[in-house]
Amino acid sequence: MIDTHSHIDAEEFNDDREDVILRAKAAGVEKIFLPNINPQSLPQIEQLCSRHPGYLYPMIGLHPEDANPEQTDIEAFMQEMEERLQQAHQFVAIGEVGLDYYWDTTYRDLQLEVFERQVEWAAKFGLPLMIHSRSSHEDIVRIIGRHYDKGLSGVFHCFAGSREEAQQLLQFPDFMLGIGGVLTFKKSDLPEVLSTTVPLSRIVLETDAPYLAPVPKRGKRNEPSFVAYTLARLAQVYDVTPEEVEDITNANVAKIFKKL
Repeated sequence: MIDTHSHIDAEEFNDDREDVILRAKAAGVEKIFLPNINPQSLPQIEQLCSRHPGYLYPMIGLHPEDANPEQTDIEAFMQEMEERLQQAHQFVAIGEVGLDYYWDTTYRDLQLEVFERQVEWAAKFGLPLMIHSRSSHEDIVRIIGRHYDKGLSGVFHCFAGSREEAQQLLQFPDFMLGIGGVLTFKKSDLPEVLSTTVPLSRIVLETDAPYLAPVPKRGKRNEPSFVAYTLARLAQVYDVTPEEVEDITNANVAKIFKKL
């Protein structure tokens, strides 16, 4: 199993981070990918990954909720990231990037500008995108569609949308849908959406730890070892063995994250 999206650098793990990593290994998690969100998180992610080479893998990006000039010197960080990408680096993706209009649209235009610049980096530097989308599906599809022929690839992180939204995202063959704990929720429509619309060949596993813990851990802090519950539910949804889910999703990761 590979957890393609986990924020184990977050403060929620300050007391037991190394134990969390050990539990992930014991559960059969082979790799964990760490998305960056802002200037403050990047040094922590790099230090953590350097302590666990070949197991933890860093991304670089500016999260849409942090594309806020009141809390981030956006231009300075954008320049720093681009300079880092021009040098030898260990980043496996541009992420976590995207658009989020759920809470506030004050900086909607700035989010769009920041996202599009990072999409252009993905094309320029040959890295996949780790895309966050909340209440912004149409703009995400429009921007990826505009740049897709430049060789874009990536993951639409934390997918929990409708059949129609899934079909729109699947039109980009080099993108996967990131599936996590929401799949296991009792009232989730995601099992039906996936079984009727999305082939297993277009799915990667994720946790989004510490958020969205799967059943039976719902309401607790999520962690990478819990990705096993999502894998088990996927096996039920597609009526295949857990081993088949693991083999296919691992192959999907290899297809997208080519620096591995």
